[in-house]
Amino acid sequence: MDNCRTIIPMRLLKLSTRLRVLVFVVIALGFVAFFSYNLEGSVLSKKEKLDITSRIPMKGPGKPPILSYWISGSEGEGKKIFRLLKAVYHPRNRYLLHLDAGSRASERNELARLVRTEKVFRAFSNIEVMGSSYAVDRTASSVVAATLHGAAVMLKIWKDWDWFITLSASDYPIVTQDDLLHAFTSLPRDRNFIDHTSDLGWKEFERFDKIIVDPSLYMDKNLKYFVASETRPTPDAFRIFTGSPWVILSRAFVEQCIYSLDNLPRKLLMYFTNVAYAAESYFQTVICNSPEFQNTTINNDLRYFVWDNPPALEPHFLNLSDYRAMVDSGAAFARRFVEDDPIIRKLDNEVLKRMPNGVSYGKWCSGPTRDQKGNKLDACSTWGDINSVKPRATGKKLRRLIARLVWDETARSNQCKV
Repeated sequence: MDNCRTIIPMRLLKLSTRLRVLVFVVIALGFVAFFSYNLEGSVLSKKEKLDITSRIPMKGPGKPPILSYWISGSEGEGKKIFRLLKAVYHPRNRYLLHLDAGSRASERNELARLVRTEKVFRAFSNIEVMGSSYAVDRTASSVVAATLHGAAVMLKIWKDWDWFITLSASDYPIVTQDDLLHAFTSLPRDRNFIDHTSDLGWKEFERFDKIIVDPSLYMDKNLKYFVASETRPTPDAFRIFTGSPWVILSRAFVEQCIYSLDNLPRKLLMYFTNVAYAAESYFQTVICNSPEFQNTTINNDLRYFVWDNPPALEPHFLNLSDYRAMVDSGAAFARRFVEDDPIIRKLDNEVLKRMPNGVSYGKWCSGPTRDQKGNKLDACSTWGDINSVKPRATGKKLRRLIARLVWDETARSNQCKV
């Protein structure tokens, strides 16, 4: 009897162990099936389910960088932002979209809905839409606060990006993302593309001696700044630099602006609170007064503009007459564009190879480009390896331009000095 009492529990123990293993396997398979369905859903076919290594951006020597885009707009610009997003989209990159308080909640919700309905966006989960909104005056200082907020959010939610790129709803790319990623692949990750000069000219009095107040910093609605009756002297505790408000900043410098133990970024933020068009000077002044970053600047914003004569506060709207000079410029982005202007459609067709309602073409797009009857198909409806890029002539041209800017002795000697 003692032997029976010993043997029977041992058999039961063996059986229960097998049952536990079986139950564990069944539960694990259930979780896999559940998450596979929720991630891919009934929308994605088995052929479109990617190998995990080709879906995750790989980093390391020789690998393309990861770009983070802060794309902002105001009332009535939700559709423009969505079109711009598709034009600059690549699965490696990160995107944060923001519509300011000039837009309605319904427009912000519609932008978020459009992002959610795109199969490729859901598959790679690399786009976020700011749910809350706040007032922004793009001619004052609240736009700097908004940009810093966007940078802080991107630092928080994505740990892997290399450069921070600012775009507005009136911008558009004039190279593919494969071109841009190729051009930046061999670039030291600490470089900052920031147009700057210390020659203030007429701006010294009009911008820096005058004191402005930006109500968008403390009101719910977008409001125009007003000028105080008093003026103030040009600072002597730091040197002011000014330039283009459109920048491509390294992650290291963005972290300096957000997290630094050095008080300079915060002190300058306080100063530029009362400066008109602060976005043209804040980052320039921070970087050129920071010894550890002064020699990381490239005095170029990689943008194409056309100014009127005499120049206005904004460049003129580009049209088809500007197309050839724009494409041949070697820049990465251009502005400003009217929504759905023929020049944008020409860029989509000839440069970006973007189908109507599709995203910009890249090597990661693995679908057929035409059907058996010769009709165009969206090759980006199925995907391949996102860690491989294929530049065209424009990308190679951009890479040569950047190489000249980085290694040109004259340019390096003028960093934060002109």
